[in-house]
Amino acid sequence: MGVSAVIESRKDSRKWGAITALGVIAGYVAVLLADARHYYTDDTEAQYAPMWVMIGTRLREGRFPALVPWEWMAGNYSLEEAGLYNPPQLLVHLLAPSMDNLAVYATVVKLVVSIIAALGVYRVCLAYGARAPWAAVAGIAFPLSGWFLFFDEASWWTSHTATAWLVHAWASAVRYSRGRSGPIPVFVFLYLTLTVQYAFPAVEAALMIVTVAVGEVIYQRRWGPSARLLAAASCAALAAMIANLPGILSSQVTWRGNAKIHNDPFLTVPWSESLNASLPSTTPAFTAWWGHVQPLPMVYIAWFLIPALAFIGWQAARESVREFSGIALFATAVLMWTAGPGAIGPLRWPARVLPILAVALLVLVCVLLSRYGTFTSLRRRALAAGILIGVLFIRSFSAAPQIVVRHLVAVVAVAAIGAAVVWLARSRGMAAGCALIIVAMFPIAYAQVQAAPPTPMSYDFPERRSAMTAAFPDFDGVTLQLADRAVLRPEDKTLANAYGSLAIGNYAKNLGLQYVNGYTPIGHHPFAGMLCMAWDGSTCTDAFRRAFAPEPSTGRTIVDLMKVDRVVLHRAQYPDAGNHPAPTGWKWVDYPGHERYIWVLERVDGLLSTKNGVIAHTAGVAATSTSSDSLTVDSRVSSPTGGRVVFARLAWPGHRITLNGNDLPTTTVANTFLAVDIPAGTENAVLTLTWRPPGWQVGIATAVIGLAGIGLLQWVYLRSRRDPQLPDDDQPAAEPERNLVTADA
Repeated sequence: MGVSAVIESRKDSRKWGAITALGVIAGYVAVLLADARHYYTDDTEAQYAPMWVMIGTRLREGRFPALVPWEWMAGNYSLEEAGLYNPPQLLVHLLAPSMDNLAVYATVVKLVVSIIAALGVYRVCLAYGARAPWAAVAGIAFPLSGWFLFFDEASWWTSHTATAWLVHAWASAVRYSRGRSGPIPVFVFLYLTLTVQYAFPAVEAALMIVTVAVGEVIYQRRWGPSARLLAAASCAALAAMIANLPGILSSQVTWRGNAKIHNDPFLTVPWSESLNASLPSTTPAFTAWWGHVQPLPMVYIAWFLIPALAFIGWQAARESVREFSGIALFATAVLMWTAGPGAIGPLRWPARVLPILAVALLVLVCVLLSRYGTFTSLRRRALAAGILIGVLFIRSFSAAPQIVVRHLVAVVAVAAIGAAVVWLARSRGMAAGCALIIVAMFPIAYAQVQAAPPTPMSYDFPERRSAMTAAFPDFDGVTLQLADRAVLRPEDKTLANAYGSLAIGNYAKNLGLQYVNGYTPIGHHPFAGMLCMAWDGSTCTDAFRRAFAPEPSTGRTIVDLMKVDRVVLHRAQYPDAGNHPAPTGWKWVDYPGHERYIWVLERVDGLLSTKNGVIAHTAGVAATSTSSDSLTVDSRVSSPTGGRVVFARLAWPGHRITLNGNDLPTTTVANTFLAVDIPAGTENAVLTLTWRPPGWQVGIATAVIGLAGIGLLQWVYLRSRRDPQLPDDDQPAAEPERNLVTADA
């Protein structure tokens, strides 16, 4: 009897796991019917998809793209959100160059990751003792929750993929703490979370591990399981240091170097809005890109979440409050975070944690419904559900009274579907009720996406790389573009117009061109200030003067020190530039068909970037480059009286310079360009410039320690499974009992 029950349970789990995956696919279909480009917008089109193509190309060439020198704005990929030490992300990179339609590729990749995320939520629910149908409800609902659907899935890839691994780490942490699994899954999923190279999920993962550990101490009343969980998490953190140390050790020269804590209202969500989770029409009131009232259902989680609270047997649930304390602690901590501070060092915009709040509340409610759901005193519970829906209406109406009709339609829909679920569950069983809950999610998602206004953050990039390449000038060498995306009109954003001539964000990576400009959330602070260059590669009008101004200590212009071959000017910013004489050593060049949007300056003497490697300027030194790649540069130098060599390289931390094998101290020019002073009496010496991500040796050492530690924990776990005579502190926790109220579900 017991064995067959276990087999049946595993079969049921697999079946509903498959339903969860199919449900995510159905949700994607509903969203794409409403907006075919929903998953290819904003940062996905301007930052991530082109970066996948470029990094994948370099990986196929056998190059590890930790640094791409000509991308002055966004080329340090040991700091960027590139996931260079994350195996699934490397696979995304490797496949990207073979994909012509980036919108289709991004959508498929995101679908796979959303299925992974949904199955992670499904596993968390099962780990806390939920029945498979309710776990599937939570899993399918999560990718259709407001913030995750409209921001993380649509645009912010790193948050999307890191959250997918994080929820699996949560499930594995609970299972390990309760003796149902070993430490390796915790290690693997936390490592994948931390090597995405995004600060928010790293902090969320730490918060999750701590709350699970505390919750398990409360539940099990013993410290051993939680101590082992903390040890496994520490091993994962040590292994992931190789991906995160470079960002920490380079922060002093980036935009992220500010460690201050301050508060501001932008994307700081009042708790009342965070809990307005079940009315599909909700348009919450807090400050963001659209002003004070947001036209998107950012805080929406699932239509059933709040009304379903009326159908939980709370008296019975109180008896198991210790078992679910970890979920409650995690949800409470994240809820407090959504309300501020507005920035904690690099962690800005607290609304970004809304997906984690959605996961925690979905898990908590679905586990409680699964184990303590009841239809006793049905009239009283129906009345309570109606009151909860009324509260949702009042809150949503208060935020956006101008769309009261939409709110009323949503109220009727939620009430009607809820009544149908209750009838179906009572007459056909809870599995049928869960199926209806799931099916109702898809038209709601369709309606929400269809009703949403176009995001002001969209770039509207073309989808096919072949079409982009055919329309764009074939610029060789290194190009600096001085342009401003903000002045582009909606009608300009087509291949026949601006996107046939201007490369905004990471657009040039789609074309295989070497552009200084790029999209970066990190930024090199001195360089960005020197050319007033923004995160998307846009520049101010004064950038032209600055680029051709002489640097005082060398007398060379900035574009000379950068060894730029071409400067492209946005005509909207510089309408008369081509009517004036070109700077000395430069000439105006016509590119037929592109005159409407750009002026083009090129060097009179041809490409400079191909001459003498990255040596940009010498004073009192004869220097000849002998070999050069992105990580190592060799030169021959002579200097009878001593002098200086200036390199066309950003002075990122991690550079080392040796002369005949002996270290020389590095210096900078204009706080931007890497330079070195050559001692007097140097004759035909070998000058070697190398760059490695700062802290890489420490990262390798901590990775070895982390792997050794998790190996030891796995040995302890396997030994405990084989030895029945272990102390009580090492015995696995008992499986939770099923509540009789839902035993027939």
